[in-house]
Amino acid sequence: MKNNIKNIDILCVGEALIDFIGQQPDVLINNTRDYHRYLGGSPTNVAMNSARLGLNSSMVATVGDDGFGEYIFNRFSQVGVNIDYIKKIKEKPTSVIFVSRSENTPDFIPFREADYCITEDQITEEVLLKTKIFHTTCFALSKNPAQKTIINKAEEAFKLGCQISIDINYSEKLWNNKEEAVHIIKSYCKFNPLIKISEDDMFRFFGKTLPHDEIFKFFHDEGADKVCLTLGDKGVRFSQKEKGVIQLPAIKVEQVMDATGAGDAFWSGFLFAYIKEKPMEECLQVALKLAALKLQNVGRLPDNINILSKLL
Repeated sequence: MKNNIKNIDILCVGEALIDFIGQQPDVLINNTRDYHRYLGGSPTNVAMNSARLGLNSSMVATVGDDGFGEYIFNRFSQVGVNIDYIKKIKEKPTSVIFVSRSENTPDFIPFREADYCITEDQITEEVLLKTKIFHTTCFALSKNPAQKTIINKAEEAFKLGCQISIDINYSEKLWNNKEEAVHIIKSYCKFNPLIKISEDDMFRFFGKTLPHDEIFKFFHDEGADKVCLTLGDKGVRFSQKEKGVIQLPAIKVEQVMDATGAGDAFWSGFLFAYIKEKPMEECLQVALKLAALKLQNVGRLPDNINILSKLL
């Protein structure tokens, strides 16, 4: 008899890398002089945030056998993210991204090396049997072997009863072509994932501004029941197939310090409340609170506060 007690709340699969975030506010990279190092990657942020919210989170990723890789291992360990499924490789260095600091979606230049070298042996059936939520990103799906690994393992996880999740943070900089991206995302939607998208993502993905109802219909038709569309300072719209749309306003933030990672904070809050089996509207309220907290801080959520006390 297999032991399938689901003691991994969230298995985050994808990029663990170094973000160098610009220190000059509201300028693009061409005018940024100074950068500070942060642990980065969308699924990495979700894993870190989830651990700090008291969830049992595990990370599946590949980093270089170098100083940056060591830094990534140390940062995960400090907050209690399970690092058993992170692989170090000698053939490639740890991936690095330079990011501008801005109130809106930031400008970035990726230097991708080890992050996409995720292989199927990193995610066993035993791990999936223990997992409640299998989460990844469009970034992670953009390049093989990670792409093939994640699609195959998401299907396996789905069949084993995991809830699948994805942040469709599409950027044309990361894909060979748009057709491949559309095909892969449609494939992933067959596993009925919880979907997180933003207006910016959708403009890039569809190549034009679409009415929200059309965006929701696209994903519902491909197999996703629950689609969450973030609208920046206008809040969020959440569409549940057969149940209509919930719309909530954003929480007002007096001064936006840094928008990098705000979407990840939002989704961490949503998944946290979802795992706690809260009603959908409450999941969205927790998500909005965590996003507002992130917007007030540069880089990660601050270490010196009890995040949970701010949400409840």
